[in-house]
Amino acid sequence: MSEVVSSSEFQSKVLDAQGPVLVDFFATWCGPCKMLAPTLDEVATETAGKAAVYKLDIDQSPDIAQRYGVMSVPTLMVFENGQVKNQAVGVQPKQNILSMIG
Repeated sequence: MSEVVSSSEFQSKVLDAQGPVLVDFFATWCGPCKMLAPTLDEVATETAGKAAVYKLDIDQSPDIAQRYGVMSVPTLMVFENGQVKNQAVGVQPKQNILSMIG
């Protein structure tokens, strides 16, 4: 299960993390985000111990969404060493998400 991260936790859980971190920028009102959720849970299970998977609600943390230029949801970003390594917009198949993480 992917955990929701807030603005106050973003630095420690995402930017300061060791290894890759996948962040799903989502909104509770977003239909495609709801469609993507089960896939992200599968990815979180398959990459446990190798990569972290978090969700960030753009309505609860608009500062982070704005910092990374998120214009539509869902937006997936893979962070490594505090930098965006990969990103995709829209619902993605699991294999694409796993490839993004590396």
